[in-house]
This record gives sequence, structure tokens and C-alpha cells, in this order.
Amino acid sequence: VLGTLESRGVLRRMSDMLEVLMKRMDILARLENNTDFHRGDEARFPLDRFQPAAGLMERIQAIAQNVSDIAIKVDQILRNSLLSGKGVDGRRDQCEVPRDPKYPDCAGKVEWMRARWTSDPCYAFFGVDGTECSFLIYLSEVEWFCPPLPWRNRTAASPSPPPLPRVQAAFQSDLAHLLELIGTGKESLSFMKKRIRHLAQQWLRAAQRLETKLNGRQRDQKHILIHIGFLTEESGDVFSPRVLKGGPLGEMVQWADILAALFLLGHSLRVTVSLKELQSHLGVPPGRGNCPLTSPLPFDLIYTDYHGLQQMKQHMGLSFKKYRCRVRVIDTFGTEPAYNHEEYATLRGYRTNWGYWNLQPTQFMTMFPHTPDNSFMGFVSEELNRTEKQFIKSNKVSSMAVVYGKEASIWKGKEKFLAILNKYMEIHGTVYYETQRPPEVPAFVKNHGLLPQHEFQQLLRKAKLFIGFGFPYEGPAPLEAIANGCVFLQARFHPPHSSLNHEFFRGKPTSREVSSQHPYAEEFIGKPHVWTVDYNNSEEFEAAIKTIMRSQVDPYLPYEYTCEGMLERIHAYIQHQDFCTTLPSPPPPPKAKSPAMQSPPNPLALSPNATHLVWSPSSRQDPHSWPPLDSLQVWLSEPHHTCTETCRRHGLVCEPTFFRFLNKKEVFLQLSITCDSTESEMNHLYPAVAEGVHECYLQKEPLLFSCAGYNTKYRRLCPCRDYRKGQVALCRDCL
Repeated sequence: VLGTLESRGVLRRMSDMLEVLMKRMDILARLENNTDFHRGDEARFPLDRFQPAAGLMERIQAIAQNVSDIAIKVDQILRNSLLSGKGVDGRRDQCEVPRDPKYPDCAGKVEWMRARWTSDPCYAFFGVDGTECSFLIYLSEVEWFCPPLPWRNRTAASPSPPPLPRVQAAFQSDLAHLLELIGTGKESLSFMKKRIRHLAQQWLRAAQRLETKLNGRQRDQKHILIHIGFLTEESGDVFSPRVLKGGPLGEMVQWADILAALFLLGHSLRVTVSLKELQSHLGVPPGRGNCPLTSPLPFDLIYTDYHGLQQMKQHMGLSFKKYRCRVRVIDTFGTEPAYNHEEYATLRGYRTNWGYWNLQPTQFMTMFPHTPDNSFMGFVSEELNRTEKQFIKSNKVSSMAVVYGKEASIWKGKEKFLAILNKYMEIHGTVYYETQRPPEVPAFVKNHGLLPQHEFQQLLRKAKLFIGFGFPYEGPAPLEAIANGCVFLQARFHPPHSSLNHEFFRGKPTSREVSSQHPYAEEFIGKPHVWTVDYNNSEEFEAAIKTIMRSQVDPYLPYEYTCEGMLERIHAYIQHQDFCTTLPSPPPPPKAKSPAMQSPPNPLALSPNATHLVWSPSSRQDPHSWPPLDSLQVWLSEPHHTCTETCRRHGLVCEPTFFRFLNKKEVFLQLSITCDSTESEMNHLYPAVAEGVHECYLQKEPLLFSCAGYNTKYRRLCPCRDYRKGQVALCRDCL
């Protein structure tokens, strides 16, 4: 039977089934990495318990390889028998694999196509039929591994006409069309639309103010795809069923605000929450995702999340690598460069289930400005007018507290804190339940159940205190409480929580140390609005409650979390962030042609007090650089500080796009650093100096430029910049 079409089909199906089985085992392994199996409790979960699974995986892979090898041999036998049994069919069977040094992979790709062209229906969709010519046509016209065939050039279409002038973006004044674009059918979508309607007037007023501020500046309208991957059925969509049951809403709050901002800025949007819609909008050919898109990508930008990123990679083939510079990834907790660079993460132990995408780190966009290596996207909180603020102040109940957290598990083990709090304040909760009161919530707590957003806001407007018990991390609710005149009380973590010591952060692509439940509130707002105390110290905890009850605090909302602040930030990103154009490295200063001629001055100059470097006022500005270079300051870190901390200590922000201007030996010399040797290596801490041995190190891989990370061996060169008051994402002249 060997060599017949039937046997080949059977082998193909076997190979495909084994491939599916391996994928499912890989999914199980990923789930295992995110569950209780990695709590570090080796007594309960000994490592050798999972050895058989690894062995089984290896055996399945070996079987799959054997089946694949047999299938390849069957293909070759079939092909040879077909060729020997048929006459030459015109030019289509007269093609030879070209030997062109400009296309070194061509022969190998043709060999692969001979063996595996039937493994994905997409190849047949593009005209591949098993002949040499069809392989070469595909590999030269659909993919780009082989040179164009000369006889195809004569029938090639004439050059495409020049692109039409771009439509200019105009601020929108009616959100009704956006609500249509979002669609229906999921509770999560209903939640987002309800939020957009609720904040509509604030959004519209903010758009009018920004339009006035920009004073008619020209802006190209962008075609933008918004694909919310975590809401697709293929990713499990665990959020939609929990919207009405107290589930986490932070991501949906942020996505609703992103949609509103992009729409009001006047860009053309498409919104998808299903894989089928995504494939349709992208132009994915039928098959398994091994082929490129059927036509050029029709979108200038794509906003998605990690789930959507994975789906795009699975279905875009080679086009994913070509177009990934247009992607913006909404990433709550951030992705640091050491985890993003695939090779480095694998070699140095930074690889997780969520990193290794080799994107520019600023393509990841976070909920809070905690990771300067990423872009700060944010969200908005409702802004109060003067009358509303005055009404809230006069109606506050100084002995009323609301607990942060809608899930009963958050209350477990908090009896000690609640007993102290109950001595002074009436405690209110908003814990979800269906029929019976959750046993974790003490009887003296007035539990309102899950409240609609407007009713929850009314509760916050009366309460004096909004108290967190350590979880959830970094959500929007504390900012809403502070905006409604509450004081937010939270626990200080000692030691700080991170991926090294805490289950929640394990596997996340960041080594960031979280010092409290809400680090942004602690660091960027602080007292009197935010109190961060040691909950293990009963006296400190009780003293904080007494002081808070006596204090008078006005409602407060940072500008960057207003509608205008978010519009301003997204506008700046769209206008200035370009990850598809490769920036040239700053050229070294030219050598003098004669003793009489001097090299042009170094663009960096020592500050008047000789503590750091600044961009010299006489130096030429790089037109490609954003933020503007005159906002740059170069500081040397202490051995135990990251660049993020170093810049913050000087009232500045670390700006990773500036690293390329200080990754030079001359910069060490300007700071009076002795370099007995200078090496260029891949390390996310470089450029840096090991002062004890006078060894200087430059960064070899631009994707690893990182504000995060420290080692007591090194002092790092840190690029810092100024920022606008209340808008840390933008420098003073960035708008």
C-alpha cells in the first residue's frame, strides 16, 4: 500500500493528531505553571511527581517525528512516480531552483515545500500544486525566500499607483457610532458600553479642550484594529461570565477608555472580540496559519493584549514578523526588556509564559506608570466639578469605612484588622453573594452585595476611609475612592512582593518589586490621601485610623487619570511613536582632518555643578528623537539602584529611548570614570561600570536597553528626562 494517496492521507492525519496532542500537553504545562503546582511547597508537590509527563512528551515527539519522516518519504515516492508517469506539462514542470547568493534560504525552502506543502491548505490556496514551479512562484511572490521568476515578470502587473493623501483626523463629538462598533453579545461588552455612556460628557469636554490646545495641528487619521484577545472564546473568556458576580473589571475599564480615546481623537476603528473576526479583518488565508496574509495589512496600528498577540502570531505566518512593529500590547503589569528578548531570556533564566516577543519594550502599554521601559496607557476616573466636591466634603461620615474587594476570599484571615477597625468605624463591604451571606464577612460588617458603579460611587462619596487588605493589586478602585474624597489605607509589604517570592507575580515578565497593594497611590499621591502602614504592627495600624478620622481631605484626581490627560497621552503616542522605522545609531564624532581642525563638540556636556550630563544647547537636535533631546539628563546610579529609582531620586523619569545616545565610551570619560577596559556585551544592565576593577561595559543589543534591574557590582549610566506636572508619560515639550 505504501506510496498510494490513501496511505499518505493516513500518515498526514496521524501526524496532525500527534501535533494536536502535543499542543494540548503544552497548554496543560502552561496551566500548571500558573497554578498551585508552583507554590514552592516541595513537600506537597515533589518535583519528581511530574517526571513521567515530561517523558511522555518526549515519546510523543519521537513518534511524531517518525510519522513525519515516513510521510516525507511517501511524498517523495508519489512525486517521483507521478513525474515518471506523466509527460512534462509545459513550463510549469521546467523550473530549476535558482542559485542566488542574495537568497541563501531558497533551496532549503523548496526542499521543505516538496515534503510538507500538503501540511497546510493555505499553500494550495495560493496555487501550490506539488510542482517545482508552483513552489518557486509561492516562495518568490507570496513569501520572499526565492528570486522572482523571469518568465513571471513579463506578466507582472504594472506598478501600483502612489498612495492617496492621508485623510486628516478630526475630533469626534458623538459617541453613538463607537457604541455600534463595540457590538453586543457579551456582558463584558455591555459593561464597557455602559461605562462609555456614563463618562460621555466628560470625554466630550476633554476632547474640546485638547482640540483647542492643539490649535488646528494637522494629524493623519490612522486605521486602527482593536482586538481584545482575552474576551475571545478561544482564550476562555473567563471575564464576561464574572462581570455580574464580582469578577475583576480593571481590564475592561481600561479597554473601554482606550476605545473612547481613540474614537474621539478621530481615528478609523475596527473592534473584534472573536478569532473569526480577527482573521477576516487581517486577511488570513484558509488553513493553519503557516502562510502570510492574502494582502497588505490594512491597519496602521493594532491594539491588543497578550492573548491577541498569541492569536495573531498563530494565524499571520511570516506576516506577523513583518507587521509586528504596528502592534501595541495592553499589558497590566508590564514586560521588562530582559523578559522580552527571546534569546537573552532563554539563556539568562528570564523566560516566562508571557514574555520573549522581541518587540520594542515601549510597544507594551501599562495600566500604571510603574515600568518606564513600557509606555504608560492608563485609564480614567470620574472627575468632579467644584460644586460636587464641596457637597462631598460637607456630607462625609468620618466614622464610615468601605473595604476594597468584591470577592469573599479577600476577607479571609483579616479578623484582627477588622476588629480594630470596628472599634472606631462602621464597616461596609461590597462582597458578591447569590443567596447566603459569605461566612468570611463578619456579622458586624454591613455588606451591600455587588453594587452597580453609580451606587458604589455614592457609597464612596459618604465614606471617610477606603481600606485595602493586600489584594487585588493595582486596580482602578483606589483612584476612584481618592477622587471621591476618601483616604486610602493600605498595607506595606515587607519584603516587597515580586516574581521571586510571591505566587501572584510568578511567571509574569517583570522583576519589579511591589512595596504595597497600590504602589502608584503610595509613590505618586501619598499622604494625606494615601496611608501605607505595617498591618502587622497593631499600634501603627490603629494610630493611622485615628489620624485619618480627624483629618480633612479634599477629593483628588491626578491629571494623568482624567479624560483630558489620557487623550493627551494617546495623541502624543500616535503622533510620535514609530517602531517600523529603524533609527540610525548616533554616528561617532568625526576625526579631525588636520591639527588645525577640531572635532565638533560632544552633544553631551557636563552640568554646571558637575554631577551629571545634559544635552548641550549648541548641539544639533536629532529630528527622529522623541522625546526631544533637550529633556535628557545622564546620571550615574548607585550600585543598589535601578535607573528607574536613580532618575526618580532626582525628580526625573527614566527614558529608555535615550540610551542610544549615552551608550559610548566617551560618556564614561565625561563623568570622570576610569575605564581600563571597555567591552560590548548583551546585558540588560549595560551601559555600566564595575568601579572596583575599572571595567566599562556597553550594550550590544538595543532591545535590552532597560531602566529596570540592578546588580551591586555595577553603577549604571541612566538616561533621565523631565516630565509635565501630573503627566509623567510626557516631557515638558513632548505634546
